[in-house]
Amino acid sequence: MTREQFRPEDHPNDHFLLTTVVGSYPKPKWHDRARELHEVDDTGETSTVTTVRNPQDWPDFDEDAWEEAKDDAARIITKEHERAGLDAVVDGEMRRNEMVEYFAHRIDGYEFNGPVKVWGHNYFDKPSVVDEVARTEQWLVEEYECTSSVASRPVKVPITGPYTLARWSFNEVYEDTRELAVELADLVNEEIEQLVEAGARYVQIDEPALAQKPDDHAIVGEALEHIAADVPDDVRIGLHVCYGDYSRIYPEVLEFPIDELDLELCNGDYEQLDVFEDPEFTKDLALGVVDAHVAEVESVEEIEENIKRGFEVVPPEQLTVSPDCGLKLLPRTVAYRKMENLVTAAREVEAKLDAGEIEVPAAKETVSAD
Repeated sequence: MTREQFRPEDHPNDHFLLTTVVGSYPKPKWHDRARELHEVDDTGETSTVTTVRNPQDWPDFDEDAWEEAKDDAARIITKEHERAGLDAVVDGEMRRNEMVEYFAHRIDGYEFNGPVKVWGHNYFDKPSVVDEVARTEQWLVEEYECTSSVASRPVKVPITGPYTLARWSFNEVYEDTRELAVELADLVNEEIEQLVEAGARYVQIDEPALAQKPDDHAIVGEALEHIAADVPDDVRIGLHVCYGDYSRIYPEVLEFPIDELDLELCNGDYEQLDVFEDPEFTKDLALGVVDAHVAEVESVEEIEENIKRGFEVVPPEQLTVSPDCGLKLLPRTVAYRKMENLVTAAREVEAKLDAGEIEVPAAKETVSAD
């Protein structure tokens, strides 16, 4: 079973709720300061507004110094995740500025022509595909190796999915979104092969664009077939889909070659949970049990009740517990307390399951996930 490899050896409960985070996490304030220093050009001007002190007084902060700063931040956040007690950790995406832009800068065929307005006063440096896409450098292997070198627990690797990379770009070359997404899926597959060689056993494909265009689930499914091709059985593949109308992708997602489906249900007060009750949910369910969009820290008791909602869909052995989405927009202290309470709640629920204090629906008592 792909999830059993993530159970800690000293796990005190028979039941095992895998705890993790979706991906992004608040960056330390000094990380942003380091980025500002790195962005200072030869004229002493910076692209980021700051009033801390005169940019001309700043020391040289070259590429090596910037890489060291990102490595240090990744190590700190990885240990922060472990201190919270998570079973599978992430480095908080300390090296990534944005989920599409980061990868587009590393894929041949993409170029950037300046930011576009997406909503309100928010801008996104939307790339254009101007030539056939190709992977000529690694994307995440060095990130994984740095994180795993300091982690004492399994490391999960989030990757922006090919459909989102295609949908959130200007396509000037390929016939349609499907053709571009499939080409990008082959590149993601190449990256996963190298990650697996480096030791990675937990990969999450992020497809937030699917929630915007749920009728394109067939494109995502085809892309995932390319991604999962020849990936070893002991490598866990998850799919994260942000909030949307899940009834338009279910039960079709059950045909996707994934082990785990990660859903954003907490901030909708689990209104759509019943979507996944019929037909039977045959994948592992990664259930958001804390809201990534509010700074209020949920109590352990509240999170326990949220976790138990997952048992309406899957048995405990098929449930993964996580935040709704990435936590990067929250204050760091709030993000940590949410994780800490999440883990405490999961361990409390496990103990109550073992003691027979929580009743699991009869249809959910057996586990059939591979």
